[in-house]
Amino acid sequence: MNPDQIPQLLKQVSYADPRVLPEDRKELQGLAALWAGVLIDVPAEFAMWAVGQHYAESPFPIKPSDIAGRWRAHVRDRMNRHTGTLEPGHHPELDPDDAEGFIRALRTERRAVIMGEQQPTPLKAITGADAVPDEVQERLNRIGRYMPEEARKALAAYRPVAAARERLIRTGQPDPLAVPCPWCAAAVEQACRGRRVTPGRDPESKRQGARAPHPSRTDAARAISSSAPEAESHPDAA
Repeated sequence: MNPDQIPQLLKQVSYADPRVLPEDRKELQGLAALWAGVLIDVPAEFAMWAVGQHYAESPFPIKPSDIAGRWRAHVRDRMNRHTGTLEPGHHPELDPDDAEGFIRALRTERRAVIMGEQQPTPLKAITGADAVPDEVQERLNRIGRYMPEEARKALAAYRPVAAARERLIRTGQPDPLAVPCPWCAAAVEQACRGRRVTPGRDPESKRQGARAPHPSRTDAARAISSSAPEAESHPDAA
């Protein structure tokens, strides 16, 4: 704002607080000069809007620092949502080697975003290059979050159970850990346990994290996976 715009701003403030306008003309000129110095970077339209916002939220008299603070917060918000970069070909009129020209273009772009003449440009989302079938992705989601393939291979030796499950799913084979074990009663997602049967006593089980799934559990997983397509292909069968 410039000093010529401040009297109109003070007049608007006086509608809520008449005490802000001094009766002495010299005092009014000094007050206008003070406010103009604080609000030198604030657009007049924003300052007018900030006055209304202040009195909508606070019963206390407004100060020029209140308006300047709102403006700084507004600028931070818009610039935090803006990448501040120029995409290739965005300014075809500029020589690719014209560094100063691109700097000027960036400054012009930033000012347009700050002043509301241009919407902030957010960072583009990173998308995967290879599409994964929905059925495979759904099954993979059940056993853990996505990680880069290189990291997955490097960690395979340290997560043998998860690595084995992923290999089965990717090759279209049934995942035994997706069903409970009918032999040792291991729950879904849990490895099979050793089982010892003693005549006259209840079966005893012992956890073995690296134990291979029992054959009956693999058969149960295979039966479920093989029956799923039939159910989908015959929706009327109940």
